[in-house]
Amino acid sequence: MVPLLVRRALLAAALGSAGRRRIPRHHGNRPPPGAAPLSPGPVPPRPAAPARRSSGAGGQEEAEGPSRATAMLRHLLLKLRATGPVTVAEYMREALTNPGQGYYTRRGGIGESGDFVTSPEISQVFGELIGIWYISEWIAMGKPKAFQLVELGPGRGTLTDDILRVFNQLASLLSKCDVSIHLVEVSPKLSEIQALTLTGGKAQSNPEDKSAYMKGISKTGIPIFWYRDIQDVPPGYSFYLAHEFFDALPIHKFQRTEKGWREVLVDIDPEVPDQLRFVLSPSSTPATENFIQPEETRDHVEVCPEAGVIIQRLACRIEKDGGAALVADYGHDGTKTDTFRGFQNHKLHDVLKAPGTADLTADVDFSYLRKMTQGRTATLGPIKQREFLKNMGIDFRLQVLLQNSRDTATQEQLLRSYDMLMNPKEMGDRFNFFALLPHHRLADPDKKHKPESKSPIAPVAGFGELLLK
Repeated sequence: MVPLLVRRALLAAALGSAGRRRIPRHHGNRPPPGAAPLSPGPVPPRPAAPARRSSGAGGQEEAEGPSRATAMLRHLLLKLRATGPVTVAEYMREALTNPGQGYYTRRGGIGESGDFVTSPEISQVFGELIGIWYISEWIAMGKPKAFQLVELGPGRGTLTDDILRVFNQLASLLSKCDVSIHLVEVSPKLSEIQALTLTGGKAQSNPEDKSAYMKGISKTGIPIFWYRDIQDVPPGYSFYLAHEFFDALPIHKFQRTEKGWREVLVDIDPEVPDQLRFVLSPSSTPATENFIQPEETRDHVEVCPEAGVIIQRLACRIEKDGGAALVADYGHDGTKTDTFRGFQNHKLHDVLKAPGTADLTADVDFSYLRKMTQGRTATLGPIKQREFLKNMGIDFRLQVLLQNSRDTATQEQLLRSYDMLMNPKEMGDRFNFFALLPHHRLADPDKKHKPESKSPIAPVAGFGELLLK
């Protein structure tokens, strides 16, 4: 159990000082390894480029520029002529992760110069607060002697880098804990960027290990390993992180008709032979039979079986080895319908145009994730990003940064970044936080033996208000 005063002190210790001055991340320039991890000076935040939007279902507003027959489109056209229509899930999988022409395997698209920008790219405060969440849970769970931080789809490594800075700031607290970083990444291009961000480019291939394909040491001396699948990550007490990961996993789409549920498929447009279109399956498909719940009331449903499988694996690992998982993504709690859309150059892009050149995404159904834990873990959320960050002390952090800033331009940039993260019309209400925790984390152990005991359970940071003084 963690006394509230200790938790307040922890937050104040890590957040009470502003981050060091630095060049925006996407330029690739880093401060020298010997630079102080946190200092009371002002922080020029990362450029606040437009975030991916959760509105505009279907993504039918095209980005500027003429349509062109990409190599991926030619590949898909040949496949469709040979096999007939494919599921939306298969289309997404090809467009995003095809080894030769997939969007993530070839491009990556994160940052101001890419197709979308994420919360860590906007402000380092976001990542610092996530780092505090893991430290808070580590303390609440009795300070295990070792833990693995496992991030799924780490992007450019920005979020992990910010978390590592917090770990370094609290090095005395973690001095007796064996910490290691494990990144699950399928993109060769992004893994190279991550290695540059986190190790200064000193990571190396790891041919002798069949599970981790690359390894390195962070600038603060923490070992880092790269894997292609969550199942390759070694077992052990672990904290899992999935930030904007589940939204990019392939979905199946279903439409209710007079004849029952039909699956939405992708096929060649007969009127324009080099373009694609959506069609409905003439009869029910195996996915229709397996993924539509009898009690479903919506007329259009999106289901991500791969997300369900991954959540099951995380829940099993947490149940067996301990730890927790934090999921941050835009989504809903089983209420939305058609959310499949594309992004190119920070603009909505037709999902069927120029596949392989745009990010494809769909809102995460948190009610489905909760169901797929199968009761192996407790769950918290989803809670809106603005509520989570407010509970984590972002306002306190912002005031410290503003007080220590020396020029008006920096203050204005801080406020713009804060607004992007917290404004309900920007990312504040569009993004949600969701957690998986061991059941005993939320149960008072004294209650079994002393039912009259009124000792409080340590609150889970972010999902309840923590007063900072």
